[in-house]
Amino acid sequence: MTDVSRAIEAMKARFNPAAASGLDLIFGFNIDDAQHFNLIVKDGTCELQEGENADANVTLVTDSETLAGIVSGETDGMQAFMQGKLRTEGDMMLALKLNELFPA
Repeated sequence: MTDVSRAIEAMKARFNPAAASGLDLIFGFNIDDAQHFNLIVKDGTCELQEGENADANVTLVTDSETLAGIVSGETDGMQAFMQGKLRTEGDMMLALKLNELFPA
């Protein structure tokens, strides 16, 4: 298991089902332009998929170091975004829901 897949698994482990009630969203992750993961949030559940997903509502594009920092809480996601270390493709406002769905 790679560091990136461990980070995504750790994020999934913190999933808050109550915050996902009634949601049907796909959060894509493009890490280092080489690794792709999706967290599929649907009505209180969360599933992890590997690979690209053209149906992702929002895709977070970053490097593995920044992702690990965000997941561990050492890096603030908003600061990473403002510094250009994290960017979004798709509905950027949905990226803000990540803190609610996957609290630290």
